Amino acid sequence: MGALHEGHLSLIRQAAAENENVFVSIFVNPTQFGVNEDLDSYPRTWDADIKQLKSINQELASSPGSGRVSVVFAPTTKVMYPTIPPSSELNGDGSFVTISPLGKVLEGSSRPVFFRGVTTVCMKLFNIVQPDNVYFGQKDIQQTVVVRRMVEDFHLNTKVNIGTTQRELDGLAMSSRNVYLGTRRRKVGTVLFLALSLAEQQYKMGKFKRDEILWPANEIMTSLRLRQEELPAPKRALYEVDYISLAHPDTLEELEEIDPARGGILSGAIKMQSLEEPQGEEDCGLGKGAQSVRLIDNVILKPMV
Repeated sequence: MGALHEGHLSLIRQAAAENENVFVSIFVNPTQFGVNEDLDSYPRTWDADIKQLKSINQELASSPGSGRVSVVFAPTTKVMYPTIPPSSELNGDGSFVTISPLGKVLEGSSRPVFFRGVTTVCMKLFNIVQPDNVYFGQKDIQQTVVVRRMVEDFHLNTKVNIGTTQRELDGLAMSSRNVYLGTRRRKVGTVLFLALSLAEQQYKMGKFKRDEILWPANEIMTSLRLRQEELPAPKRALYEVDYISLAHPDTLEELEEIDPARGGILSGAIKMQSLEEPQGEEDCGLGKGAQSVRLIDNVILKPMV
C-alpha cells in the first residue's frame, strides 16, 4: 500500500533474487479499512516510494544475475473497483472474496472487514498481473495464511512466498504505521515483541501447554500497562491489549497444547492510545499523536522434531 520501508525493500530483494522481472503494486486499498479506521490519514508517500524503488534498482543492477523492478503498478480505485464504489460496511454491497473462518479470528475479530478487503484486492491484483510468485512479509502472518488458503481454494497459478519480519534496532517490527508513534509511544510499543519473545523462550525450554507458554507474555503486558497508568499524563503512553495468541500454523485455531512436531504461531496486537499532553518540542510522530496506533507482531514457533 505504499509508504515503503526496509521491510518492503527486503521483499523486493527476495523477489529479484528469484525472478527476472519484479512488479511492485502501490495501492491504498479502501475495502480493508473499516468505517472508523485510518483510511484518510494512512501515509501516502508516492515521491519517496519512487525514489526508493529507483535506488533499489541501482542496487540490484550491481548484483549479477539479479532481477529488476520492471513495473510499478499504481491503479486508481476506479480501475480496481470498476462498477460500484467499494463499501467498508460489514454488510455493504460489492464483489468480495471472503475466506472463513481464517479471516474471522485474531485480526479479523477486531477488524471484521479487513481480510475481506485483503483477499478481494489480492484476487484482483493476481488476475490483472498473473504473477508466478507473490511475496508477503511474515509480520502480517495471518494475512499470509489467509492468502495461501485463497490461492489453494481458488486454484490460482501463483506461489505465495514469505519474507522474514524486518525489525528496527529496538525490536519493533517495521510498519508503515510506525511513523505515527513518536518517541514516547514507540518506546512503550516494543513491549509487544518482548512479550512474544518471552513466550517463545518458554517453548524453547520445553513448555508446550498454553498457560506455561503465555504466562510471561501476559504478565509483562499487564505490569507495564499498570506502570504507565501510574505515570503523569505528560510522561506516559497508554495501550490496550487486543490479544495474545498461541495458534495452529495452518488453521489459526487457538491451542491449549502445542504439538512440538508441528510448531505454532505466537501473535499479538495492541492499540497505542492517543498521546496525552504532548510537550513542547516532543517527537509525537505524524499527526502529532492525535490518533491511536495499532501494532501487530508474531513469532513462529518452529517444529522441534
